[in-house]
Amino acid sequence: MRPTDAPDRSVRLLRVGEQVRHVLSELLQRGEVHDDTLARHLVSVTEVRMSPDLRHATVFVKPLLGEDEEAVLKALRTNTAFFQREVAARVRTKYAAKLKFLPDESFEEGDRIDAILRSPEVARDLDEAAD
Repeated sequence: MRPTDAPDRSVRLLRVGEQVRHVLSELLQRGEVHDDTLARHLVSVTEVRMSPDLRHATVFVKPLLGEDEEAVLKALRTNTAFFQREVAARVRTKYAAKLKFLPDESFEEGDRIDAILRSPEVARDLDEAAD
């Protein structure tokens, strides 16, 4: 294996993941999925992580304002076969990726970290460190 193979592979994973994310976002935005729950909610596809062999894609999603997250996830999972077919038709890879939909919890994690940084204890420690 050449030394440049590993970075090329990770770039390829990122590129394919981004293509899958765009396809899924477009399908949801245009309302091409015939599902009442998905029609009532705006859903952001925040990230797609591809497995090294490109056979599996973990899709992180977030409904607008986090409303009805469980119902939206259930609707996405119910329509997984449709999404997989569409992704396979629009993203040219050797295998059709199996999609797995998960909630994107990075926003909550960011809020949690922000709250910790603003807490009086951390502010006091930062003031002491500045002295």
